[in-house]
Amino acid sequence: MAEIVNLRTKRKQAARDEARAKGDSNAAQHGLSKGQKALAKARTDKATRDLDAHQRDPKAP
Repeated sequence: MAEIVNLRTKRKQAARDEARAKGDSNAAQHGLSKGQKALAKARTDKATRDLDAHQRDPKAP
């Protein structure tokens, strides 16, 4: 005897899978998320500030 399949559930699952695949391809194309970009920028800014804080004053004798 065959297994009973709910077609509505199968269609919904197929749509979810397609949306997930599309999202994965978009993420690969466009790189990082907004939060990840903000975190990377904040880390870069902090590293720049820390490096600038260790520089000697060029006007000092």
